[in-house]
Amino acid sequence: MNFSTNVVQCKQELEVFMSVVSLRLNEEENNLFRTYSRHTGKSLSELFKSALANQIEDEFDYDTGIKALKDFEKKPITYSIDDLILELENDL
Repeated sequence: MNFSTNVVQCKQELEVFMSVVSLRLNEEENNLFRTYSRHTGKSLSELFKSALANQIEDEFDYDTGIKALKDFEKKPITYSIDDLILELENDL
């Protein structure tokens, strides 16, 4: 029966798939990133994923802001904070 449990565990572990991405660094970048990794106690993988996710979020926010600015330029309507509060209260 123990063998059966091990087989199920192996099957479950095999279902998890992690992609591997290769990144080329010069010596200076490698030293800087590894030093920072040790300093923060985070893996290079964690740091790279976090940095890329932040970059994607920043670009999305920028694009959203540019679109909002263009929309405002087409139809420049403003509201006071009091008007916004009243509208939000009415929606509740």
